[in-house]
Amino acid sequence: MAGKKNKQAFLYILPCILILGIFVYYPLIMNMVYSTQSFTLSATTKEFVGLANFSKLFSDEIILTCLKNNILYAVISVIIQVGFGLVLAAVLEDKLFQKFSPFFRTTFFIPTLLSMTVVCLLFEFIYNPQMGLLNSFLELIGLDNLTTIWLGKSKIAMFAVIAVSQWQSTGYVTMLFIVAIQKIPRDLYEAAEMDGAGKIRQFFNITVPQVKQMLFVTMVITVVGAFTVFNEPYILTGGGPGTSTMTLALHMYQTGVVKNDMGYASTIAILIFVITAVLSSIQFFTIGGKEE
Repeated sequence: MAGKKNKQAFLYILPCILILGIFVYYPLIMNMVYSTQSFTLSATTKEFVGLANFSKLFSDEIILTCLKNNILYAVISVIIQVGFGLVLAAVLEDKLFQKFSPFFRTTFFIPTLLSMTVVCLLFEFIYNPQMGLLNSFLELIGLDNLTTIWLGKSKIAMFAVIAVSQWQSTGYVTMLFIVAIQKIPRDLYEAAEMDGAGKIRQFFNITVPQVKQMLFVTMVITVVGAFTVFNEPYILTGGGPGTSTMTLALHMYQTGVVKNDMGYASTIAILIFVITAVLSSIQFFTIGGKEE
């Protein structure tokens, strides 16, 4: 009887196993194989080069630039999307803002519904140095000295690219936190008010601990997204000026498609996988432990 139940259970999960095997694990294994080879997109044969691609990875100066940009992307995204998103969600769910909360929730979530390509094209117009909205606004309020070529200067181009992601994604993370906050028993806040706890103390002593699991989810989503970001730098700057906005995913694309070096591109893909897997594991063991 137990054996029959086990077989039935296995049949239920078999489609999931097949999908994961075909679309996740098989490509992952094949990518590891490709990283030990040298070949082009049109090649009919592949040359085994062993660890030569990994040796090239550690001597590639662009990789260091990519890592710096991705780390900067991750840090700013965690601060704004997760940190500010949580604060914003707590404010919108406060009883003082309940009348206006639906309007602001909708407003903040609308950018999430837009395609990233559309968002990037919009910000290309905003950042335009001659007729862009940003420089025009700065001139209007008398801050002409702050106008600049936002996507054309290596020192600020990366920050301009990162800002696009924050504008589009913060509303999504905020909505996730709103859902988590709505599940918190209101009795906890009422008891805290009776004990004389203010809004800030309630936030740190009630809201943050109660949304711990959602905090873990949003941290993973944000960090993984930061280390796999491609659309924003590709559309806005193409990795330029120079390599100042180059990211790991964009470098992988240019290596494989533009330079036609698929073996080394596979090696960069493995680096991205290892980084995201390690960071996700660290977050799981530090934030996403068992619920109390």
